[in-house]
Amino acid sequence: MKSFTQFTSILALFFLLAFAAYLDSPFSFINKNHSYTATAIKQKVARPVTAAPSDEGPDLEEKLEKVEKVDGYFVETYQEYEVYKDDKGKVIKEIPTDHTETLKYWDYSQNNGE
Repeated sequence: MKSFTQFTSILALFFLLAFAAYLDSPFSFINKNHSYTATAIKQKVARPVTAAPSDEGPDLEEKLEKVEKVDGYFVETYQEYEVYKDDKGKVIKEIPTDHTETLKYWDYSQNNGE
């Protein structure tokens, strides 16, 4: 009797897994409105695009303003500038913006006794 219940349990588990696999497949009645064939999928073709850089407005560049050593750290301060250039790429004018960034990193040379 014990082997019969084990057999029916394994058989029921097999049918349950088979049914779950069927529901997950593209042939299931759940997915009947979706086409999964290779002919239904349209291939996207990439085409090269030629685009010139836009001359509208300035380029934004960050320039190093100062480097300080604070509590064993180097602190670099960068200032953002609006850079206007002519057609040949020569800088006409630079205008500083209000945006600054700082970069802080440890001075490892002080640990090595250098």
